[in-house]
Amino acid sequence: MTPGARVAAAIEVLDSIQTGTPAEQALTRWARQSRFAGSKDRAAVRDHVFDVLRRRRSAAVYGGGQTGRALMIGALRQEETDLTPLFSGEGHAPAPLTDHEIAQTTAPTETGDRWNLPDWILPEFQRSLGEEADATAFELQNRAQITLRVNLQKMTRDAALAALQGEGVTTHPNPLSETALTVTDGARRLRNSQTYQDGGVELQDAASQAVIDLLPPASRCLDYCAGGGGKALAMAAKGLDVSAHDIAPRRMQDLPARASRAGVEIAQYNTAKLAGQAGFDLVLCDAPCSGSGAWRRSPEGKWTLTLDRLDALNGTQDDILDKAVPLVATGGTLVYATCSVLRCENEDRIAAFLERHKGWQCGLQRRFNVMQHGDGFFTAHLTRVKL
Repeated sequence: MTPGARVAAAIEVLDSIQTGTPAEQALTRWARQSRFAGSKDRAAVRDHVFDVLRRRRSAAVYGGGQTGRALMIGALRQEETDLTPLFSGEGHAPAPLTDHEIAQTTAPTETGDRWNLPDWILPEFQRSLGEEADATAFELQNRAQITLRVNLQKMTRDAALAALQGEGVTTHPNPLSETALTVTDGARRLRNSQTYQDGGVELQDAASQAVIDLLPPASRCLDYCAGGGGKALAMAAKGLDVSAHDIAPRRMQDLPARASRAGVEIAQYNTAKLAGQAGFDLVLCDAPCSGSGAWRRSPEGKWTLTLDRLDALNGTQDDILDKAVPLVATGGTLVYATCSVLRCENEDRIAAFLERHKGWQCGLQRRFNVMQHGDGFFTAHLTRVKL
């Protein structure tokens, strides 16, 4: 596919998204209907689509509309890309720009347009981040780096860096965690690399790894909201005795294979059997959240999130913490974590927990704001001071 044809394909996908089709579904449908597109073509179209989703409001201003074509024009214009060869009308490229499209020079001035966030969330975003709000909003409009976690059960970080380099994947140490490597070149070779297939490295954000680095010493550990098991695997790689639970066990279906590849053992429990395992030294609650700290990776989330949904998430977060309390051993630690930058999901939830549970205290609260090296994360350590 030519660069122009890739832009035309992205416009088609964006128009589908505008009708309510989820982004991943729209991209998959296009790929199935476009067997001629190679892997590089599919990746390029995906990049175009996600670049627009990260900057949908400002792209609409720069492009003068909400259609897929207008959004694509606006996104490319923001990147100072020469539009003429891409919109040539030749082959499968989009039609040339109209006089009206050429004359469209308006730049965004409203905060929501500049920050590329829904208007309703702006007050909470500002309250949550203060002086960092502007920088965070703009950082969320960029592509996130790909970060790996080195499995120290199998190799050192230097050994992993060298092994990956030999397989065409260039990385460098990430300062957020001693186990983190940032991929700078050859990312598409990663999944076929022997280092990855042998469990030497796993995909995991560096701030997520830093959350695990902060965990206090513990023997029996529980990942209460395990999902795919990324944090459970990271804990197990540190030599901890780890169990995993998720209210929807199917989310953990790939965990046994991942654990086997990593060379660790992780017991799994459904909700009915978990109570009989109570007495964990550490219970990690990586709670469902808005994902606002990771909107670079999943930009559609900031447009589908609503105030009602956020309120419901806050209720779920409180409920998860309350249900985890009986699972923690005397003297143990209840760890709360989210990939959110919003106070209502982070500090406010800890304050609400301490109000409900008078015998507990918070010994650590830490934010990882969105930055070049990692996503936005929050974590807090709660301990019982009296029964």
